[in-house]
Amino acid sequence: MTSPAPLTVLQEPTPAPRAPVARGGLAPGVPRARWIVQALYAAFLLVAGLEFARFVSQAISEGPLTASRPPAVEAFLPISALLALKRFLLTRFWDDVHPAGLTVLVAALLSALLARKAFCAWVCPVGALSRGLEWLASRTLWRRRWPAVPGWIDLPLTGTKYLLLAFFAWTVAAMPLDGIEAFLHAPYNAAADAKMLAFFTAPSATTLVVLAALAGMSLVVKGAWCRWLCPYGALLGLASWASPLAVRRRPETCNDCRACTRACPAGIPVHERGRVSSPECTGCLECVAACTTPGAIGLTLPGKRDVSPWTLPAVALVTLLGAWAVARLAGFWESALPAEAFRMAYALMGVR
Repeated sequence: MTSPAPLTVLQEPTPAPRAPVARGGLAPGVPRARWIVQALYAAFLLVAGLEFARFVSQAISEGPLTASRPPAVEAFLPISALLALKRFLLTRFWDDVHPAGLTVLVAALLSALLARKAFCAWVCPVGALSRGLEWLASRTLWRRRWPAVPGWIDLPLTGTKYLLLAFFAWTVAAMPLDGIEAFLHAPYNAAADAKMLAFFTAPSATTLVVLAALAGMSLVVKGAWCRWLCPYGALLGLASWASPLAVRRRPETCNDCRACTRACPAGIPVHERGRVSSPECTGCLECVAACTTPGAIGLTLPGKRDVSPWTLPAVALVTLLGAWAVARLAGFWESALPAEAFRMAYALMGVR
């Protein structure tokens, strides 16, 4: 009698260890680089602001005026720059009162035409502040996930900044050339930089309440000011439609994890798009950096030609710095007004 064959215990094969998920392909360092660029520009503005405060302090006193007036402060005068842009288009004369303000506006528009709204995501100090509030809220209030904004709320609020832009555009378009000339060379416009300084150094109670409300809103909704209220961003968004660069998602590679959509500060449903051509896209590349499937999301040119994600910020920054260099060399950066003219304008407009 033959003995039965011993039972063989079949063991399941040990699963191979899962490879770590690669994120963002070539762009994992983009968010860090963006922080660095924003910090450097904020530091530059702080130095310029301190020097300008010294200039204004001397200008409103009776002592000697030895401090210099940094032209970069004119970037905070967008209405004057818009009027100066219309004047330039009609007369081909560059603004001689706040030339740097016009240079910054033109440079921002050129960067939007080439590299989407990278000015907003990489340079704008308000954008940097909004991102800082987003970082704070992500580590305190919304550790798991930010609250979703329903479309029926988001869409009309997004339209608010376009309504503001339409109002400013209509106002500028309706103003005749002689009215623009009178405004640009009036003491009010010359003293606008000092008035803007007072807005930051001596804000009214109403201003503080409004700023606190905006900051609180940005702790609940990512980049609320940029997303819903900034007319400057609306203008650059319309210009960005012409940009050849765009984020593209490849449905055949995408695993539908939606990490890209969760990372987008503008609330764009990136996981549902092919080419992200929305004027709300700031070119921050957070969606590319957050992607969990290599190659699923990237930066492309027309014809679906892939380019490095670093191309977008590089093009934007080269455009902005190039415009500054050209303006410096061509004499379109420093104001033609002497320091004493600003002192007189400050006195006439009651700057204290």
